[in-house]
This record gives sequence, structure tokens and C-alpha cells, in this order.
Amino acid sequence: MAASHATASSRSNNRAALLTVTCLGQFMVLLDNTIVGAALPDMQHRLHTQLTGLQWIVDAYVLLVAMLLLSGGVFADRFGRKRVYLTGVAVFTAASLLCSLAPSLGWLVAGRVLQGIGAAALSPASLALLAAAHPVPQERIKAIGLWAGLSGIGLAAGPVAGGVLTEAFGWPAIFLVNLPIGAILLLVGLRHLDESRKPSAHAIDVPGTVLSVLAVGVLTYGLIEGGVRGWTSPVILGSFAAAVILLAAFVAAEARRPAPMMPLGLFRQRLFTVSNTAMVVVGFALMGSSFFFSQFFVYVQGSSILRAGLQTLPMSLAMVLVSPYAGRLAARYGFRVVVTTGLALAGLGLLALGTAHADTGYGNVWWRLALTGIGFALTLSPLTGAAIQAVSPQEGGLASGISSTTRQIGAVLGVALLGAVVRTRQSGGATFETGLNSAFLAAGTVTVATAVFTGLWLTKSEPAKASATSTPTPTPNPNPTPTPRRSAGSDAVASANEVPADSR
Repeated sequence: MAASHATASSRSNNRAALLTVTCLGQFMVLLDNTIVGAALPDMQHRLHTQLTGLQWIVDAYVLLVAMLLLSGGVFADRFGRKRVYLTGVAVFTAASLLCSLAPSLGWLVAGRVLQGIGAAALSPASLALLAAAHPVPQERIKAIGLWAGLSGIGLAAGPVAGGVLTEAFGWPAIFLVNLPIGAILLLVGLRHLDESRKPSAHAIDVPGTVLSVLAVGVLTYGLIEGGVRGWTSPVILGSFAAAVILLAAFVAAEARRPAPMMPLGLFRQRLFTVSNTAMVVVGFALMGSSFFFSQFFVYVQGSSILRAGLQTLPMSLAMVLVSPYAGRLAARYGFRVVVTTGLALAGLGLLALGTAHADTGYGNVWWRLALTGIGFALTLSPLTGAAIQAVSPQEGGLASGISSTTRQIGAVLGVALLGAVVRTRQSGGATFETGLNSAFLAAGTVTVATAVFTGLWLTKSEPAKASATSTPTPTPNPNPTPTPRRSAGSDAVASANEVPADSR
């Protein structure tokens, strides 16, 4: 009896340690998302870089996360979730040190690339560990809810922490804060985490991974550098041509592979295609606009970096507070209604931000940020739920992973394209303020247009209300029967970023 009690107590302690380690790891990643945005003005000043440099600081990270998320989940399944998680933590922590010591823009971008690789391993592995340790569905849902809520605090803490640290010590301090967190995770994780893996997991799709990174990478290069080198320069035109060729090669490679990282057949489902299209726009508008928030307050309204960090807080707070209810609202009122409403609110908030100027009082600005955050929070979880519903249960994990990947791709393009809008306006003689207004208006217009598109196209294909959308995170079977595509790692890929992680 005593032995049984001791075993139960030990299991409970291990689960508590597991939840702490996985939450803290995801907290670190999400904190890094929003803390960087607050430091961009100081980076621009101290590194003597222009808008193009700031775009690379952000997109170097987002690009690697976007392209490696699916592979990170498969790596965790094949080689051990504990091993991949701790490797991701180690890479992310070491990359943070490199970023803090970076003497130039090039070194900082290199550090951000490594951070992206670490995050792409850490995030899906953390949730795969949590799912494997909770075989009972209700316990798993509760654990994942705690994981999402606790780690999501990093989103709200980022702007404030970034403003305080940058104001007091300069931008390198925002990366140094990751070092003690990473050290704790490694020490506790090595001692308390149990290894788990899925021997039947498919091999890594190396051709698909490489081609996707190259295709989106050269496209991003063309969009970011086009405003500097000239849109008709041979290098820029060559990068766009290379992106088209690489994308075609990616499609051809995926069509031939028995277990591709992104099965093209899923896009034959109308709901799946529409939900992922909307998710690209969410990433585009959310990330692209968030990139400019601190710059608006510092360069247009004359705020300090600390004050600007506090001023951007309404958006991230709105997302953290509203996100837990989005799935419930979708289950009650239907996916189409909630997503269309969310996109419309987000678009209207961005359009309103596009009319804010240097003399607009903060009392007339904060609600625009909050409205934008509420709108995007209403869309993220239901869009992922819709993608899952559109496919068979065996493909649910993969569908949710693709949903997260498309959002990240949209984020990469948002920073690049909206930055191009600002630079193009400035090259025509407009002020930076006018350029920012144009970028916010462009993001808002695209988002409102997507709301209309979603509402029209999903009229006849709206999923049933009582559905997976009521649970923001998919719940994988810890001992699945081998299927062509599903795994705990692929389930975790999307869920690892289900808490909004785009307000960098």
C-alpha cells in the first residue's frame, strides 16, 4: 500500500515538473516574440541600420520557425521528445547569448536564425512530451490548457519587459534574460523529464524541408531588399524567379513522396484551403502590423522605449484574455460567424490605426490596438479547428501543424511586404508617418477583404457547431495505431503555437 502511494506521489511530482518545464520553455519562446518588438528602435539606433535591417532581425527568426515546425515534430517523434526538447532549449539559449553579444547586424541575424531553429525544436517537443505523459483525454486537455495559459503570459510580459530592459541596459539585455531560464530548463529537464518516442514515425522529408526554406527565403529576400536595390534590378528579379522555380520544385517533390511534410491532397478540401488561406492573412496582418507598433510610438509620437512598450500592451493583453474563449464561441455560434467577425474587427482596428497621427492622443489609440487584438484572438483557434475538421481524424495532427505553418509563412511575408510599402512611400517623398499609415491601411484592407471572402465561401461548408473548435488544442492519442501521417509530434506542432505568437 505504501509502495503504491509512493509510486503515485512520484508520478504526480514528475508530472508537476514536466508541466513546469514545458510551460517555462514555451514561455521563453513567447516572451522572445514580443520582447524583440519593443527593442527595435534601440537596435536601429545602436546598430546603425535601416528598416531593412530590422526586417531581417525579425524575419530571420520567423522564417526558420515557419519552415521547420513540421520537421521539429517529426524529429521529436523519431529521436526522442526529451532529447529534441532539451536540444532545442540548448540551441535557443546559446543563440540568445550570441544575439546579446552580436557586434553587428550580420551577427545578430545569424543569432536569430539559430534561435528560430531552437524554437522549431523546442515548441512541438514540449507539447508532445506533455501529451505523452497524460494518456487520459480529460487530464491531457486540462494539462494543455494550463500549458497554453501559463506560457501565454510571456506574450503580455514581453512589451513591458522589453521596454524596461532596453531603457535600462540597451537591447542586448532582452536576449540575456533567456540565459537563466535556459539553464534552469536544462538542469531540471535532464533530471525529471522522461523520454518518449514513436518508433513508427515517418522519415524526415528532407527535400521538402530544404526546398520550402529556400523558396520562402529567396522570396523574402526579394521583398525586403527590393526597396533598397530597386524592384527591377537583376538580383531582385532573379530572386523572384528563383522563388517560383523552387516553389514548383517543392510541389513536385511533395506530390511524389509517400509521406510528405505537406500533403497537397489536403488542399482539395474546400474548408481546409479556405481556413489556411485566412490563416496566412492573419499571420500577414498581425505580424506585419505588430512590427511597426513600437516604431510608431517612438518615431512618430515621440515616446520613450519604455513608454512605447507599455503603450503596445493593450493588443497582447486582449489576445491573451480573449483567446481562451474563441473556441467556445465557435462551438456555440459556428466557425464562419466567429472567424468572419474576428477578421472584420481586426481589419477595422488596423484601418483605425492607419488614421492615427503624431498628435493623436493615446486615449484615442489604445482601443484601436485592443480591437485589433480581440479580432485576431477570435480567429486563431477556430481557424485551426476548422482545418482539423476538414480532414479525417488520422490527419488531424498534420492539418493543425500545416495551419500553424501557414500562419508563420504569412508572418514572414507580412514583415517583408508591409515594410516594402513603407519604403516605397518614403522613396516617393512621403514621411515615415505617412508610410506607416499606408502599411496599417493595407493590412486592414486585406484583413477586411478576407473576412468577406471567408463569409461568402464558407456559407455552405460551415462545420458543425459542436466540434473540435471548442477545444483550442488537438488531443492526440498517446498510443496511436500507425497511420500514414499522424503522430504526437505533428499534433504538437500547431498546438505549440496555438497561443498567439505573432506579435513580435
